[in-house]
Amino acid sequence: MTDRLSSILNHLKPSGNTGVSAITSKNPDDVVITLAHRTPLTKAMKGGFKDTDLDYMIHALLKQTLQRSNIDPSLIEDVCLGNVGDGKAAYIIRAAALAAGIPHTAGGSSVNRFCSSGLKAVQDIANQIQLGAIDVGLAVGAELMSGNGDRIPKPFHEEVLKNQEAADCMQPMGQTSENVGADFNIDRETQDRYAAESFRRAEAAQKAGWFDDEIVPITTKVKDPKTGEEKEVTLTRDEGVRYGTTPESLGKIRPAFPQFGNRTTGGNASQVTDGAAAVLLMRRSKAIELNQPILAKFCGATVAGVPPRVMGIGPTAAIPKLLGKFNLTKDDIDLFEINEAFASMAMYCLNNLGLDHAKVNPCGGAIALGHPLGATGARQICTALNEAKRTNKKVLVTSMCIGTGQGMAGLFVNEQA
Repeated sequence: MTDRLSSILNHLKPSGNTGVSAITSKNPDDVVITLAHRTPLTKAMKGGFKDTDLDYMIHALLKQTLQRSNIDPSLIEDVCLGNVGDGKAAYIIRAAALAAGIPHTAGGSSVNRFCSSGLKAVQDIANQIQLGAIDVGLAVGAELMSGNGDRIPKPFHEEVLKNQEAADCMQPMGQTSENVGADFNIDRETQDRYAAESFRRAEAAQKAGWFDDEIVPITTKVKDPKTGEEKEVTLTRDEGVRYGTTPESLGKIRPAFPQFGNRTTGGNASQVTDGAAAVLLMRRSKAIELNQPILAKFCGATVAGVPPRVMGIGPTAAIPKLLGKFNLTKDDIDLFEINEAFASMAMYCLNNLGLDHAKVNPCGGAIALGHPLGATGARQICTALNEAKRTNKKVLVTSMCIGTGQGMAGLFVNEQA
């Protein structure tokens, strides 16, 4: 019992034993990832999932999770869904899990931390494992942007609005992107160049088949918008990658939010997208006992706040905070996956953190692949682990900006090398 308590305290206070050697060490009580995969990402309102309900998309992914992990479903003790736009998310994850074959002995819950909801779900399951509440859990991130939005239907109470930063939480995301561009002098040309590079990387990765190992095929039905005829399709590829995109072609696109500025467009911002991702986590000793493949060690995650009017700069607060907790520097990190909500915020994060762009989103990011809000935090883990395995990278960080002015970041160690 004393040894167990000591192990838990070490997890809760990582700063006491830190650095690359510490995070790469192996302990029976480590939280590890044994499976991480996702659906294809499809264009909202007009893509492959446009006529699919959220419950079915999650259900189909969970069935694939059970099949590919070959784990006894009765060993899964909790399932947590990260989702932004659906108020029924807690009902949906419970029903989808049961229908997929996870018995009623497992719990089910949903979390919403805006764009980082998928990572928050991973953190929620990992924290339970670290504290000894469960041994095995499943984190899911999913969003059907074809059917839901996250806009506040009416203003906050007048007493709340007296605080300017509280009032700024009402600003649309496009407005916050324009704020970042204007406040930090990130011009339209710079944003278009960044976006074109994201598309170029995603095109190269998709053509080379680098996403294939992280994507599971999903069979669903699509209606013809003209005839209403329904047909069955099997989705296997991300739909948002626009081959041949250049800064010049992006420069021809009109501003998306002219009432707020002229720098953000549909070409240099993340795409409205449908998709889901799942991450299976367990204690290392349990993974060894079950003969499950260990893909990565989850070291920890943290959140940090920034002014809501420039919410996109969140990673610049969350990443240094996370690295500081583990006594790491940016040079200790081999691969960063930072959510490209907008090119303005992505460029600010690169410049402010002084990151080598070659280490950041090497297969493209949300501008090219899409950003299903609740799914991206989990999708980034799938992509990072897949790319780390391919390129033999070791220490990984995922991070995203969060609406209302926050940032979240997670630290992982690849064990597939």
